[in-house]
Amino acid sequence: MAFSLFGLLCCRAQEDDRSTAAFADALENTPAIRLIDVRTAEEYAAGHLRGAVNLDYFAKDFVQQVQAAYDTEEPVYVYCRSGRRSADAARQLKEAGYRVFNMLGGYIAWSDEGREVTKYEVERFATKNGKLLEITLIKHGSVEIRFQGHSYQFDPVTGLGKPTDFSKEFPKASAILVTHEHGDHLDAKAIEQLTGEGTLLLLNEKSRAQIGKGEAIGNGQTRELPGDILVEAVPAYNTTPGREMFHPQGNGNGYVVTFDGLRIYIAGDTEDVPEMADLREIDIAFLPVNQPYTMTVEQCIAAAKVIKPRILIPYHFSQTDLSSVPGALPGIDVRLRQMQ
Repeated sequence: MAFSLFGLLCCRAQEDDRSTAAFADALENTPAIRLIDVRTAEEYAAGHLRGAVNLDYFAKDFVQQVQAAYDTEEPVYVYCRSGRRSADAARQLKEAGYRVFNMLGGYIAWSDEGREVTKYEVERFATKNGKLLEITLIKHGSVEIRFQGHSYQFDPVTGLGKPTDFSKEFPKASAILVTHEHGDHLDAKAIEQLTGEGTLLLLNEKSRAQIGKGEAIGNGQTRELPGDILVEAVPAYNTTPGREMFHPQGNGNGYVVTFDGLRIYIAGDTEDVPEMADLREIDIAFLPVNQPYTMTVEQCIAAAKVIKPRILIPYHFSQTDLSSVPGALPGIDVRLRQMQ
Protein backbone atom coordinates (compact mmCIF):
# COMPACT_ATOMS: atom_id res chain seq x y z
CA MET A 1 0.00 0.00 0.00
CA ALA A 2 2.82 2.37 0.93
CA PHE A 3 4.60 1.51 -2.30
CA SER A 4 1.47 2.29 -4.32
CA LEU A 5 1.08 5.64 -2.61
CA PHE A 6 4.72 6.46 -3.30
CA GLY A 7 4.22 5.55 -6.94
CA LEU A 8 1.13 7.74 -7.13
CA LEU A 9 3.02 10.71 -5.70
CA CYS A 10 5.87 10.20 -8.16
CA CYS A 11 3.44 10.11 -11.06
CA ARG A 12 1.85 13.30 -9.81
CA ALA A 13 5.21 15.06 -9.66
CA GLN A 14 6.07 13.86 -13.15
CA GLU A 15 2.70 15.02 -14.42
CA ASP A 16 3.52 18.60 -13.41
CA ASP A 17 7.00 18.58 -14.96
CA ARG A 18 7.30 19.98 -18.45
CA SER A 19 9.99 19.75 -21.12
CA THR A 20 11.69 22.83 -22.52
CA ALA A 21 9.66 22.32 -25.70
CA ALA A 22 6.43 22.37 -23.71
CA PHE A 23 7.55 25.56 -21.94
CA ALA A 24 8.39 27.14 -25.30
CA ASP A 25 4.92 26.24 -26.57
CA ALA A 26 3.31 27.76 -23.49
CA LEU A 27 5.33 30.96 -23.91
CA GLU A 28 4.24 31.19 -27.53
CA ASN A 29 0.56 30.53 -26.95
CA THR A 30 -0.22 31.91 -23.48
CA PRO A 31 -0.10 35.74 -23.60
CA ALA A 32 -0.74 36.16 -19.87
CA ILE A 33 1.58 33.35 -18.75
CA ARG A 34 2.77 33.59 -15.13
CA LEU A 35 6.42 32.62 -15.52
CA ILE A 36 8.73 32.72 -12.49
CA ASP A 37 12.52 32.49 -12.55
CA VAL A 38 13.35 31.27 -9.04
CA ARG A 39 17.11 31.83 -9.32
CA THR A 40 19.05 34.65 -7.66
CA ALA A 41 18.94 38.21 -8.98
CA GLU A 42 22.51 37.83 -10.24
CA GLU A 43 21.63 34.72 -12.25
CA TYR A 44 18.53 36.41 -13.62
CA ALA A 45 20.49 39.49 -14.73
CA ALA A 46 22.94 37.32 -16.67
CA GLY A 47 20.10 35.95 -18.83
CA HIS A 48 16.56 34.62 -18.49
CA LEU A 49 13.53 33.50 -20.47
CA ARG A 50 11.53 36.31 -22.07
CA GLY A 51 8.65 37.35 -19.84
CA ALA A 52 10.00 35.76 -16.66
CA VAL A 53 9.60 37.50 -13.31
CA ASN A 54 12.43 36.97 -10.82
CA LEU A 55 11.37 35.74 -7.37
CA ASP A 56 14.30 34.16 -5.54
CA TYR A 57 13.48 30.75 -4.09
CA PHE A 58 16.03 31.30 -1.33
CA ALA A 59 14.13 34.33 -0.02
CA LYS A 60 12.49 33.56 3.33
CA ASP A 61 9.18 34.95 2.07
CA PHE A 62 9.30 33.33 -1.38
CA VAL A 63 5.79 31.87 -1.19
CA GLN A 64 4.41 35.13 0.21
CA GLN A 65 5.97 37.04 -2.71
CA VAL A 66 4.24 34.72 -5.17
CA GLN A 67 0.95 35.10 -3.31
CA ALA A 68 1.28 38.89 -3.45
CA ALA A 69 1.81 38.75 -7.21
CA TYR A 70 -0.57 35.96 -8.31
CA ASP A 71 -3.82 34.39 -7.21
CA THR A 72 -4.33 30.62 -7.44
CA GLU A 73 -6.86 30.69 -10.27
CA GLU A 74 -4.34 30.26 -13.11
CA PRO A 75 -1.23 28.03 -13.21
CA VAL A 76 2.29 29.32 -12.66
CA TYR A 77 5.36 28.13 -14.54
CA VAL A 78 8.70 27.92 -12.71
CA TYR A 79 12.28 27.23 -13.68
CA CYS A 80 15.77 27.53 -12.19
CA ARG A 81 19.31 26.69 -13.32
CA SER A 82 18.96 22.91 -13.55
CA GLY A 83 15.43 22.11 -12.35
CA ARG A 84 16.23 21.23 -8.72
CA ARG A 85 15.39 24.51 -7.00
CA SER A 86 12.30 24.97 -9.14
CA ALA A 87 11.11 21.45 -8.23
CA ASP A 88 11.31 22.42 -4.55
CA ALA A 89 9.64 25.75 -5.32
CA ALA A 90 6.86 23.93 -7.19
CA ARG A 91 6.27 21.66 -4.20
CA GLN A 92 5.91 24.64 -1.84
CA LEU A 93 3.59 26.45 -4.20
CA LYS A 94 1.41 23.37 -4.66
CA GLU A 95 1.04 23.20 -0.90
CA ALA A 96 -0.09 26.83 -1.03
CA GLY A 97 -2.84 25.93 -3.50
CA TYR A 98 -1.20 26.65 -6.86
CA ARG A 99 -1.19 24.56 -10.00
CA VAL A 100 2.51 24.59 -10.95
CA PHE A 101 4.50 23.49 -13.99
CA ASN A 102 8.24 22.96 -13.52
CA MET A 103 10.69 23.04 -16.45
CA LEU A 104 12.86 19.93 -16.63
CA GLY A 105 16.56 20.67 -17.05
CA GLY A 106 16.07 24.34 -16.21
CA TYR A 107 17.89 27.24 -17.78
CA ILE A 108 20.88 25.05 -18.67
CA ALA A 109 18.78 22.80 -20.90
CA TRP A 110 16.95 25.77 -22.41
CA SER A 111 20.24 27.51 -23.29
CA ASP A 112 21.93 24.34 -24.56
CA GLU A 113 19.08 23.92 -27.03
CA GLY A 114 19.73 27.41 -28.40
CA ARG A 115 16.39 28.81 -27.28
CA GLU A 116 16.01 32.56 -26.92
CA VAL A 117 17.04 34.31 -23.70
CA THR A 118 17.24 37.97 -22.75
CA LYS A 119 18.97 40.18 -20.18
CA TYR A 120 16.06 42.59 -20.02
CA GLU A 121 12.69 42.70 -18.33
CA VAL A 122 9.89 41.75 -20.69
CA GLU A 123 6.24 42.64 -20.14
CA ARG A 124 3.70 40.37 -21.86
CA PHE A 125 0.20 41.46 -22.87
CA ALA A 126 -2.79 40.11 -24.74
CA THR A 127 -4.31 42.31 -27.44
CA LYS A 128 -8.05 42.82 -27.79
CA ASN A 129 -8.29 39.57 -29.76
CA GLY A 130 -5.98 37.59 -27.48
CA LYS A 131 -2.80 37.87 -29.54
CA LEU A 132 0.56 37.92 -27.74
CA LEU A 133 2.47 41.21 -27.54
CA GLU A 134 5.80 41.59 -25.71
CA ILE A 135 7.50 44.80 -24.60
CA THR A 136 11.21 44.61 -23.79
CA LEU A 137 12.33 47.30 -21.36
CA ILE A 138 15.86 47.87 -22.59
CA LYS A 139 16.92 51.05 -20.75
CA HIS A 140 16.29 54.78 -20.43
CA GLY A 141 14.13 55.63 -23.47
CA SER A 142 14.83 52.42 -25.41
CA VAL A 143 11.90 50.04 -25.80
CA GLU A 144 11.23 47.12 -28.13
CA ILE A 145 7.76 45.81 -28.98
CA ARG A 146 7.33 42.36 -30.56
CA PHE A 147 4.09 41.42 -32.22
CA GLN A 148 3.15 38.78 -34.79
CA GLY A 149 6.74 38.09 -35.81
CA HIS A 150 7.73 41.75 -36.09
CA SER A 151 10.15 43.75 -33.93
CA TYR A 152 9.52 47.48 -33.46
CA GLN A 153 12.30 49.51 -31.83
CA PHE A 154 11.81 52.90 -30.18
CA ASP A 155 14.82 55.17 -29.54
CA PRO A 156 17.43 52.36 -29.51
CA VAL A 157 20.82 53.43 -28.13
CA THR A 158 23.95 51.34 -27.66
CA GLY A 159 25.38 53.34 -24.74
CA LEU A 160 23.95 54.72 -21.49
CA GLY A 161 25.09 52.43 -18.70
CA LYS A 162 25.58 48.83 -19.75
CA PRO A 163 26.32 48.72 -23.51
CA THR A 164 23.78 47.07 -25.79
CA ASP A 165 24.81 45.23 -28.94
CA PHE A 166 21.55 45.18 -30.88
CA SER A 167 23.07 43.03 -33.62
CA LYS A 168 23.51 40.18 -31.12
CA GLU A 169 20.72 40.76 -28.61
CA PHE A 170 17.77 41.59 -30.90
CA PRO A 171 16.44 40.59 -34.32
CA LYS A 172 16.48 42.99 -37.24
CA ALA A 173 13.70 45.50 -36.77
CA SER A 174 10.65 45.78 -38.99
CA ALA A 175 10.52 49.44 -37.96
CA ILE A 176 12.70 51.83 -35.94
CA LEU A 177 11.07 54.97 -34.52
CA VAL A 178 13.11 57.86 -33.12
CA THR A 179 11.44 60.61 -31.11
CA HIS A 180 14.10 63.34 -31.47
CA GLU A 181 17.75 64.07 -32.18
CA HIS A 182 19.35 64.02 -28.71
CA GLY A 183 22.13 61.45 -28.31
CA ASP A 184 20.23 59.42 -25.71
CA HIS A 185 17.48 58.83 -28.30
CA LEU A 186 19.16 59.01 -31.71
CA ASP A 187 22.07 56.58 -32.16
CA ALA A 188 23.27 55.88 -35.70
CA LYS A 189 25.21 52.81 -34.54
CA ALA A 190 22.12 51.19 -32.99
CA ILE A 191 20.10 51.98 -36.11
CA GLU A 192 22.75 50.36 -38.28
CA GLN A 193 22.80 47.25 -36.10
CA LEU A 194 19.00 46.88 -36.28
CA THR A 195 18.50 47.68 -39.95
CA GLY A 196 17.76 44.79 -42.26
CA GLU A 197 16.10 44.38 -45.60
CA GLY A 198 12.84 46.29 -45.54
CA THR A 199 13.37 48.05 -42.16
CA LEU A 200 11.36 51.27 -41.98
CA LEU A 201 13.08 54.16 -40.18
CA LEU A 202 10.80 56.94 -38.91
CA LEU A 203 12.24 60.06 -37.26
CA ASN A 204 11.48 63.68 -36.57
CA GLU A 205 12.88 66.03 -39.23
CA LYS A 206 15.98 67.11 -37.27
CA SER A 207 16.95 63.49 -36.65
CA ARG A 208 16.52 62.66 -40.33
CA ALA A 209 18.67 65.61 -41.32
CA GLN A 210 21.34 64.67 -38.77
CA ILE A 211 21.89 61.10 -39.97
CA GLY A 212 20.87 61.64 -43.58
CA LYS A 213 18.40 58.80 -43.95
CA GLY A 214 14.95 57.62 -42.95
CA GLU A 215 11.50 59.10 -43.36
CA ALA A 216 10.50 62.21 -41.44
CA ILE A 217 7.22 62.23 -39.54
CA GLY A 218 5.82 65.19 -37.63
CA ASN A 219 3.25 65.93 -34.95
CA GLY A 220 -0.23 64.91 -36.04
CA GLN A 221 0.92 62.67 -38.91
CA THR A 222 0.17 58.97 -39.14
CA ARG A 223 2.00 56.13 -40.88
CA GLU A 224 1.42 52.42 -41.35
CA LEU A 225 4.24 50.23 -40.07
CA PRO A 226 5.13 46.80 -41.47
CA GLY A 227 2.60 44.30 -40.16
CA ASP A 228 -0.37 46.67 -40.75
CA ILE A 229 0.29 48.60 -37.55
CA LEU A 230 -0.82 52.23 -37.30
CA VAL A 231 1.38 54.84 -35.61
CA GLU A 232 0.54 58.48 -34.91
CA ALA A 233 3.16 61.09 -34.04
CA VAL A 234 2.00 63.35 -31.20
CA PRO A 235 3.54 66.48 -29.61
CA ALA A 236 6.41 66.18 -27.13
CA TYR A 237 7.93 69.35 -25.71
CA ASN A 238 8.81 71.40 -22.61
CA THR A 239 6.43 74.00 -21.20
CA THR A 240 8.10 75.18 -17.97
CA PRO A 241 9.72 78.62 -18.39
CA GLY A 242 13.45 78.20 -18.81
CA ARG A 243 13.17 74.62 -20.10
CA GLU A 244 11.78 75.29 -23.56
CA MET A 245 15.25 75.09 -25.11
CA PHE A 246 15.60 71.44 -24.08
CA HIS A 247 12.67 70.24 -26.21
CA PRO A 248 11.01 73.04 -28.21
CA GLN A 249 7.41 72.73 -29.32
CA GLY A 250 6.89 71.27 -32.80
CA ASN A 251 10.21 69.43 -32.98
CA GLY A 252 10.09 66.08 -31.18
CA ASN A 253 7.50 63.33 -31.30
CA GLY A 254 5.75 60.99 -28.98
CA TYR A 255 4.18 57.94 -30.63
CA VAL A 256 0.80 56.25 -30.19
CA VAL A 257 0.90 52.79 -31.75
CA THR A 258 -2.12 50.50 -32.07
CA PHE A 259 -1.60 46.73 -32.12
CA ASP A 260 -4.81 44.80 -32.73
CA GLY A 261 -6.77 47.26 -30.60
CA LEU A 262 -4.08 47.57 -27.89
CA ARG A 263 -2.96 51.22 -27.78
CA ILE A 264 0.53 52.05 -26.52
CA TYR A 265 1.77 55.60 -25.92
CA ILE A 266 5.53 56.18 -25.90
CA ALA A 267 5.81 59.81 -24.90
CA GLY A 268 9.41 60.69 -25.77
CA ASP A 269 10.89 63.70 -23.98
CA THR A 270 8.00 65.86 -22.88
CA GLU A 271 6.27 67.57 -20.00
CA ASP A 272 2.54 67.22 -19.28
CA VAL A 273 1.47 69.14 -22.39
CA PRO A 274 -2.16 70.14 -23.09
CA GLU A 275 -2.35 67.85 -26.12
CA MET A 276 -2.32 64.84 -23.79
CA ALA A 277 -6.01 65.54 -23.18
CA ASP A 278 -6.64 64.48 -26.80
CA LEU A 279 -5.22 60.99 -26.28
CA ARG A 280 -7.94 58.37 -26.11
CA GLU A 281 -8.19 54.80 -24.81
CA ILE A 282 -4.51 54.38 -24.02
CA ASP A 283 -3.83 50.93 -22.61
CA ILE A 284 -0.12 51.32 -21.80
CA ALA A 285 1.68 54.64 -21.33
CA PHE A 286 5.42 55.24 -21.07
CA LEU A 287 5.97 58.62 -19.42
CA PRO A 288 9.42 60.20 -18.84
CA VAL A 289 10.27 61.50 -15.36
CA ASN A 290 13.65 63.20 -15.50
CA GLN A 291 13.46 66.82 -14.41
CA PRO A 292 14.50 69.35 -15.59
CA TYR A 293 14.52 67.80 -19.07
CA THR A 294 11.14 66.06 -18.97
CA MET A 295 8.54 65.73 -16.19
CA THR A 296 8.69 66.13 -12.47
CA VAL A 297 7.04 63.39 -10.43
CA GLU A 298 4.06 65.69 -9.90
CA GLN A 299 3.77 66.32 -13.65
CA CYS A 300 3.89 62.60 -14.36
CA ILE A 301 1.05 62.01 -11.92
CA ALA A 302 -0.94 64.88 -13.46
CA ALA A 303 -0.35 63.54 -16.97
CA ALA A 304 -1.47 60.04 -15.98
CA LYS A 305 -4.67 61.45 -14.48
CA VAL A 306 -5.40 63.15 -17.80
CA ILE A 307 -4.46 60.22 -20.07
CA LYS A 308 -5.97 57.54 -17.80
CA PRO A 309 -3.98 54.57 -19.13
CA ARG A 310 -4.71 51.10 -17.79
CA ILE A 311 -0.98 50.62 -17.20
CA LEU A 312 1.69 53.25 -16.55
CA ILE A 313 5.37 52.46 -16.92
CA PRO A 314 7.56 55.45 -15.99
CA TYR A 315 10.80 55.51 -17.98
CA HIS A 316 13.80 57.76 -18.69
CA PHE A 317 13.90 58.63 -14.98
CA SER A 318 17.61 58.55 -14.04
CA GLN A 319 17.80 58.83 -10.23
CA THR A 320 14.32 60.27 -9.72
CA ASP A 321 12.48 58.79 -6.74
CA LEU A 322 9.23 57.32 -8.09
CA SER A 323 8.03 55.66 -4.90
CA SER A 324 5.11 58.08 -4.49
CA VAL A 325 3.65 57.48 -7.96
CA PRO A 326 1.66 54.24 -7.43
CA GLY A 327 -0.15 55.53 -4.35
CA ALA A 328 -1.10 58.74 -6.14
CA LEU A 329 -2.79 56.91 -9.01
CA PRO A 330 -5.46 54.54 -7.67
CA GLY A 331 -7.08 52.61 -10.48
CA ILE A 332 -3.97 52.70 -12.68
CA ASP A 333 -1.57 49.76 -12.71
CA VAL A 334 1.77 51.54 -12.12
CA ARG A 335 4.76 49.33 -12.90
CA LEU A 336 8.12 50.58 -11.64
CA ARG A 337 10.80 48.89 -13.69
CA GLN A 338 14.52 49.29 -14.36
CA MET A 339 14.29 52.05 -16.96
CA GLN A 340 16.79 54.61 -15.71
